[in-house]
Amino acid sequence: MDLIRVDGSYGEGGGSILRYALSLSAVTLKPVEVYNIRAKRKKPGLRPQHLNAVMALAKLTDATVEGARVGSTKVLFIPKTRRSGGFEVNIGTAGSVTLVIQALLPASLVAEGEVTFLISGGTDVPMAPPVDYMREVFLRNISIMGARAEIRVTRRGHYPKGGGLVELRVKPSELSGIDAVRGTEIAHVMGRAHAVKLPRHVVRRMASAASELLMERGIRASIEEEWSRNEHLGPGAGIVLWTEGEPVIGADDLGERGKPSERVGRNAAVKLLSELDTGMAFDRHSGDMIIPYLAMASGRSKIGISELTLHAESNIWLVEKFLPVRFRVEGGVGRPSIVEVEGAGV
Repeated sequence: MDLIRVDGSYGEGGGSILRYALSLSAVTLKPVEVYNIRAKRKKPGLRPQHLNAVMALAKLTDATVEGARVGSTKVLFIPKTRRSGGFEVNIGTAGSVTLVIQALLPASLVAEGEVTFLISGGTDVPMAPPVDYMREVFLRNISIMGARAEIRVTRRGHYPKGGGLVELRVKPSELSGIDAVRGTEIAHVMGRAHAVKLPRHVVRRMASAASELLMERGIRASIEEEWSRNEHLGPGAGIVLWTEGEPVIGADDLGERGKPSERVGRNAAVKLLSELDTGMAFDRHSGDMIIPYLAMASGRSKIGISELTLHAESNIWLVEKFLPVRFRVEGGVGRPSIVEVEGAGV
């Protein structure tokens, strides 16, 4: 089988290309070489969370791997078979659990049986989707296509100490195309605000600020308040908001030292309203993450995305290297866009 070579500096030039290249290799069982890994980042090459994703995918496919070490800028990945069962992934830092899940999920959906990953690391960290976004927004969106997956959070982990613990459970699934271009009128929003090793009022203030701003637009919010005192390695806080119905639109914000809780809540609400104002069915983050699933599905998909990101453009470029599909995009990077594809039916 011919080797697929992927330039990791393409587009946004970050870890996303590596994660999805290896995931698509695991899905299709086509060998891949990724070079110039994270070439546009301050610290190029594999970081711990990327390395853990590589090794977890290797276990899932009994793959031969070369270049799997922190700092490596080239990886050769040769998958052999699709396995099932239970696996553990210990990132060992506050590296993002959800970015590892991004890599594992597509391949897990085509495994021979149920797959379970116990993953430790950062659940709510900068520059990555919060775990509540993944379980309340993204998993719900791909469930519309037929994906059977769930995320259970045992313990949260924040930057810089990490220590979060999450279980990803995936059953083999046949994906079907979807037609969802325009969103619907939203009158009610759900959410979850959390804080650990911080005063309880932090949670209340985030939730109240988000609810008040949404109410100014006539949108009622039901935000769960989650607080824990001592079960985590370090302090942290954040909030995720999501719409009811299908597809789900979400937005989030993360607390940090010196950042008022009210600002965290308002930021999340402003982001959500910005997504809703485009009138599209999917927010920008689901829009970039769902690209591989549209290509894997049987039948035609047509979706509206609030903003086509560089990640989405890179994912389209990448998917077309592995699967016999051709995407059509009406719009462009930085703009609301409609994306259409005839899936390969993996």
